Amino acid sequence: MLLTYIDESYDRNRYWMVALMVAERRLRPLQRALDAVVDKAADSYPVDRHAELHGHALVQAQDDWEWMGSKGRDMVRARIGVYGDALKAIRDHEARVVVRGVDRNAHRAWPSGASEYQLVLRHLLEQVCRHVEARNELALVIADEVEGADDHRLHFRDYQRVGTGGVISSMLPCLVDTIHFAPSKASRLLQAADLIAYLHRRLASGQDGDPRSRRANEKLWSYVQPCLVHHRCWSPGPERGSL
Repeated sequence: MLLTYIDESYDRNRYWMVALMVAERRLRPLQRALDAVVDKAADSYPVDRHAELHGHALVQAQDDWEWMGSKGRDMVRARIGVYGDALKAIRDHEARVVVRGVDRNAHRAWPSGASEYQLVLRHLLEQVCRHVEARNELALVIADEVEGADDHRLHFRDYQRVGTGGVISSMLPCLVDTIHFAPSKASRLLQAADLIAYLHRRLASGQDGDPRSRRANEKLWSYVQPCLVHHRCWSPGPERGSL
């Protein structure tokens, strides 16, 4: 069984989702490793041991990580160190990552009747299932809680009954039960998915004008690059058809 953790991130131009797939036997060890990353920070700074590993908060020194950026403490290197330790833990526990996106302007120009979330989630689930089937495994899907969760569970049930539609329609035979939505604050594995999604969005958007920041993000991404098994941003349009 693979546990698949999903989080989203977006900018003005593109909407992304990341799926972090972890083998059942690796779940507790990875959870403990991520706890250890926060414990290490708490041993050195006044950071709560239950602090959430949240990409935006770490980079911007907000919420649980505010002390590391307040009152003149611009502890960028220390926060990057925490981020890097978490990504290394993900890599070292043989997790796999799927990234899907959609061009938001093209989606608005060629409305499909599906929201960005629904569209990208469908494409993401198709790719997750292809990877899981290749391993002759099953997977359970857990996503960060969002508005409209009941609708997404209903769509998921329809996919399993009649298929996802499009050129590579799938009934997602390797995905069991339903989509479970949970608060990231309560799940180190959802936090791990968030760290990857946030970092990927920063790199994909090219929003970091500072070369030092760009190099730091590229270094962080190098830790999870070996985990990446699929990456695509879809641009809908009449000449492309649908996936």
